[in-house]
Parts: sequence; structure tokens; C-alpha cells
Amino acid sequence: MPEYKSAESKALAQLRPLLLLLADGAVHSGESLGERLGVSRAAVWKQLQKLEQLGVEVSSEKGRGYQLPGGLDLLDADAIGLGLSDQARMLIGDLDLYDLVDSTNARTLEALEAGRGHGKVVLAEQQSAGRGRRGRHWASPFASGVSLSVGWQFNGGVPLLEGLSLAVGVALARALARFDVPEVRLKWPNDVWCRGRKLAGVLLELSGDLTDRCAVVVGIGLNMRLPASAAETIEQPWIDLEAVRPGISRNALVAAMLNELLPMLDAYPESGFSRWRDAWLALDQFAGAEVCLQSARQRWCGVARGVDASGALLLDIDGEQQAFHGGEVSLRPASGH
Repeated sequence: MPEYKSAESKALAQLRPLLLLLADGAVHSGESLGERLGVSRAAVWKQLQKLEQLGVEVSSEKGRGYQLPGGLDLLDADAIGLGLSDQARMLIGDLDLYDLVDSTNARTLEALEAGRGHGKVVLAEQQSAGRGRRGRHWASPFASGVSLSVGWQFNGGVPLLEGLSLAVGVALARALARFDVPEVRLKWPNDVWCRGRKLAGVLLELSGDLTDRCAVVVGIGLNMRLPASAAETIEQPWIDLEAVRPGISRNALVAAMLNELLPMLDAYPESGFSRWRDAWLALDQFAGAEVCLQSARQRWCGVARGVDASGALLLDIDGEQQAFHGGEVSLRPASGH
């Protein structure tokens, strides 16, 4: 079994006992909360104010008490560990669970650069500086989704990792299939979609010798139950699991994701993307559709024809097929331009 750690900011560490009491979604009086926490009602009220400052929605009913509408499904390292397959247990390193962190990717990258990040998993209830592709901010309100990063070391350099982000998408789709999530599709090169909207994103970050021994951080952000306030910061159509398959345990989903991701990362150097290509093509959101690719300086429009063995997007432009690699290129349906 891996060694599980719990790393928390001081402020949230002090608030976690209150969160655990309110996580059931029931109404709790200030008096009962104070008794169970061993503090005054005034101290309880101050803690509730701090929760709201962190973006945790707290409602109050006069004469009755306080509640978290819908409750909270908090991450638990032991519960995640119980859900791991035997193979995943052998492959995982440390599991660090933060209540609040700047970026799970940044923490994992630090460990890799210090030579102790292989197989490391970092999770957070909330990120203050979560990142998406092309420098975009990734919204991650407290306990509303899955913010997960996995560190992995490879021998053979960056060319060996071609198509890896697509294989990660396949692994995520398979994890979601375990919970019968409907209409899951993949959008080249980094997104998981559901019912035509973005459900999850993948961000890979590399370090080390890019021609020999290198390391990669696989960062994943997945929406589970986003509050309405979070929608204001999201620039594209999105969806969360609550809208299509409510009630999925976050801990069970994280375990399922690791059960797919860790064996995939372990096997990737042997076959590269070719082993996952057919599965990706079967889930291609834009197969046969008219799309446009946009880089910082150029734009191409044509018909999407899937991906090649390296994971490059094949685009039919005026009868000529061209291959495009991920990098700083984004794909949109032609109708959206």
C-alpha cells in the first residue's frame, strides 16, 4: 500500500472539523455545532463566515441553524486507497491530499524535479491557481470536482510521449464508463466532453532531459458539481456530472481514474499511442465534422478525419489531408466561428 499523506493550509485545517459536521447537508444549530466542536456559538459563526469567503455556500434558517445545501462529498485518502485495484496499488507512490493548494500540477512537478515524484498523486479540494491549456485559468470551487495530478518518469525522451494526452482521455472515458456516464466523447487533443459540452480537461507538463530521461505531470480537472457562481468564469460550454449522473462518489471516481491512468502510464513506453488509437477514434466528438484550428498566428478550416498513429489530428482541407500536432493549437467547430 502507498504511504498516504494529508497536507492542508492552516486556515482550512482549522475549518475541516466544521466541514465534516456540515457535510451531510442537514440543518445543524449553532449551539449543537459549538458543543461538538468545543467552541462558542460566536466562534462557530466566525468559522462559517470563513467558509463563505472560501466559496463554500452556507445557508441559514432562522431559529433552526445552518446547512450546506446538497452537502459535501469530501475527499478521503483511505477511501480512495480502498477503491484501488491491485495493479494500481503497486504502481502508485505517495498520495497527497490538500484542502487548498496553488496548483496540483505545480506540487507534483516540484516532487519530480526533486527526484521523488514517480507515481506521485496529488489531489486538492480547491486550487487557487489551477491552470488549463494555453495559460487559461481552471475554475475549481471547493469540493466541486476532481483536481488531480499524477507524476511519471519515462526513459526515451519526449518523442516517446506523442499522443499521451489522447491516451489519458481514453483512460478517463473508461473510468466514467464504470459509472454509466452517458454520451462521453473526446475532443482533440485534451478534453473530455459529455452531451456536447466540456466535462474535463487534461494538461501535461514536462521536465527533465527532453531527449533522454524525462518526467511528465498529468493534470486533470473534472467538473462534478459546480456552483452557479463558477459558471461566470468559464469561457466555453461546460457540463458537470451532477447534471447527467448525480450521486457519484468523488472518492470512488478518483479511484477508478487511477485504476485506468496508472496502468496506462506504465504500459505507454512499450506501444505508444497506437494501443489507444482505436478507442480514441470510437469516441471522437468531431469525427467527420467541419472544424477550425487556431494557433496564435494562423487558422485552418476543414473536415476532421480522426488522428494518426502519433495522435496528430488529420484535417481534410480542400481535398488534401494535413496532420496537426497539439502544442498551442485549439480546435473549435466551424459553426462556432
